[in-house]
Amino acid sequence: MQHILVIAEHAHGVLKPATGSAAAFARKVCAETGGAFDLLVLGADVHPVAVAATRYGAAQVLVADSPALAEPLADRYAHLVAEIARTREATLVVAAASTFSKDLLPRVAGLLDAGMVSDVIGVQTEGGALLFRRPMFAGNIVATVRLSGAVKVATVRGAAFAPGPTQEDPSALTVVPVNPDALPSLSTFIGREEKAASRPDPTEARIVVSGGRAIRSSEDFERLVGGLADALGGAVGSSRALVDAGITPNSLQIGQTGKVVAPDLYLAVGISGAIQHLAGMKDTKVIAAINKDGDAPIFEVADYGLVADIYEAVPEMIAKLKS
Repeated sequence: MQHILVIAEHAHGVLKPATGSAAAFARKVCAETGGAFDLLVLGADVHPVAVAATRYGAAQVLVADSPALAEPLADRYAHLVAEIARTREATLVVAAASTFSKDLLPRVAGLLDAGMVSDVIGVQTEGGALLFRRPMFAGNIVATVRLSGAVKVATVRGAAFAPGPTQEDPSALTVVPVNPDALPSLSTFIGREEKAASRPDPTEARIVVSGGRAIRSSEDFERLVGGLADALGGAVGSSRALVDAGITPNSLQIGQTGKVVAPDLYLAVGISGAIQHLAGMKDTKVIAAINKDGDAPIFEVADYGLVADIYEAVPEMIAKLKS
């Protein structure tokens, strides 16, 4: 029987969809092994977020609300998460795979002296033990991992666990006391730099339009990839080649060393299809590609392909979509 602690992720007073995926993973484990899961919301003035989290089917939604938690400083958050995991006798601590959890959960695992597995895409039981499946080597290998120890820590890929329907009966809210003086103070929050995004996050969007090496400038990227994404109501992404060339920011990179996406539609514009890029989008439901090289590797994985010059085909597509 498992007792799972799911860490909620939120921004600007709104729960991130990936939290629903982490909760879906926890529900799957509980269905196979018995037990229940709690959902932990950390931060300052997070009552609205906690109320939204009560619809994910948790036994309880734990709320750690304090001005000392206003910014997600990993040392403070990890100390509190580990303390709550011990108090609640959690056997598994889970969060969605993201930059937030990559900063936080390894510290939690260290404090709990627990084994950790990241980027989980599947889970099963064998002889009462949990077996986690995770991709390796750009997705060419899927490893099956068994963690030893009484407590385990995992991050799960949101694309692998679709959030289920919200529950009609809300979970109970439980306030977790926070003693600011007991929290570590090894790091200090200085400031935050954020760009206002007018388009969806590619990890959460149903449609992603991504550009590759065939695009010659930032202006062309915005006109072609951005224009097509806007016409489709989707997000934009980029291959590493454009990031390395300074044409697109690192935050848009899709692939092994970038973001992992699994939208309903992935439209690859001028992308050759290097294996490192495919690792970040191969779980897409429908892949469409536009490339003037008919032998490009992207066509081997694409459901639909158009052999054409993107500088001619994409403006025509945008015009037809707008009309």
